[in-house]
Amino acid sequence: MNPKSVIRLLSYIVLFMAAIMLVPTAVSYGYGEGKVVLSFAMAIVPMLFIAAIGIAFTKDVRDMRISVKDSYLFVSLSWITLTFFGALPLYFSGVLENFSLCFFEIMSGFTTTGATAMSGLDTTYKGILFWRSMTNWLGGMGIVVLFVAILPALGVKGTALYGAESVGPTKDKLRPKIKETAIILWSIYLGISLLEFVLLLFGGIGWFDAICVTFSTMGAAGYAPHDLSIAFYQSAYVEWVCIIFMFLSGANFALYYWVLHRKFDKMLADGEFRLYLKIVLGSVLLIVINLLSKGLYGLWDALRYASFHVVSLMTTTGFTSTDYTLWPAFSQIILLLLCFIGGCSGSASGGIKVVRIGVMARLFRNSMRRRIHPNAVTEVRLGNCTYSASTVEGIAGFVVFYITNVIVATLLISLTGIDLLIGFTSVVLTIGNVGVGFGGIGTSYTFAIYPDWAIWLFSFLMLVGRLELYTVYALFTRDFWHR
Repeated sequence: MNPKSVIRLLSYIVLFMAAIMLVPTAVSYGYGEGKVVLSFAMAIVPMLFIAAIGIAFTKDVRDMRISVKDSYLFVSLSWITLTFFGALPLYFSGVLENFSLCFFEIMSGFTTTGATAMSGLDTTYKGILFWRSMTNWLGGMGIVVLFVAILPALGVKGTALYGAESVGPTKDKLRPKIKETAIILWSIYLGISLLEFVLLLFGGIGWFDAICVTFSTMGAAGYAPHDLSIAFYQSAYVEWVCIIFMFLSGANFALYYWVLHRKFDKMLADGEFRLYLKIVLGSVLLIVINLLSKGLYGLWDALRYASFHVVSLMTTTGFTSTDYTLWPAFSQIILLLLCFIGGCSGSASGGIKVVRIGVMARLFRNSMRRRIHPNAVTEVRLGNCTYSASTVEGIAGFVVFYITNVIVATLLISLTGIDLLIGFTSVVLTIGNVGVGFGGIGTSYTFAIYPDWAIWLFSFLMLVGRLELYTVYALFTRDFWHR
């Protein structure tokens, strides 16, 4: 362990975030929101002060090598620290009644969950709405992955940090240097975001709404600037634009690098992407048939709403365009299962991830085959990728640990006396970074219905869900702190 290096890096990333927070401050100033400008200033000034102290205290650090343990500690503390400071503008501006709700709101933003404790968004300060949507965008590709791009200037190699924050069992290294990979991924992310922003402008929704929706779509997060979410716009065009870009944000961003280099075969050969596409199309088809059989919509509207909510919940974005909780139970169960699955590894999405579901399905198939043919030699393949026994074991362990977290957290939340369905889906949508659930949570009412201790538990679940359990839970093990 190298605690001084961790402190120095934390100081730099706090300084980095203080600079980023000048953007929503400028937005607040542009809208004449003096109280919000002051609220941001009251957060930025202590951030600069604390960062300066940390940098001065560690000025004698010459060796900035980061071990795996250091990276786990730094990444976990980064998300907690930045959430703390990011919550201060909400607290000082008084948009939420206490700090626990403010912390929850920004943790939900950075982890791209999109679950909210706020209501009355249509009359909320523009600067605050911009900031919460911006946290979605920053968290989508990863705060630390962005920071990794500038680490070489600080004399640090970012490989361990990239691995601690990147999601999924596979972490694509597009170039020999992690800095170059981080820059490529963020450039692709920025480019696709700009394209969506322009297309939304053609939908006539205004620059502010267009950029907020873009931030939340690309971050697979779901913070909208209106209480009615995307339903506010009553526009099929806006919904289809969101469907396309939510789908893109749910796929592995590394694939777009190969597409830009005209290596389309790499995307088509990717087993996880193919499975992702099959699940989306299959789910849409089943829900459309179910909605039509109940006579709820015509064919066009059934396709539109089914496509929107399948993609929204599977990519864990959490936008809504109609009240899907009024749909038949069959359709709602499909949507709930999609929340568990999530998007692809290397995407902005949460959930268990498509690759893990695919590997577990093939593991089950192989187990059945060996029952029938005991001497059969089997391997776990997904597309053109073969997974080793240790990788499959790790994936199985993750899935079991993930489900265990859901069960234990649901048991704890039941102590609040909340309805079982609401409590269960609240846990699923926070650990899966989804944002909206069933029983009304996230659609009819917000997380402000819960007591403070439950709000802190949900904040923890969002953090462990975004950092894929092990990065955070490793800090609670005895082995982690042993030399």
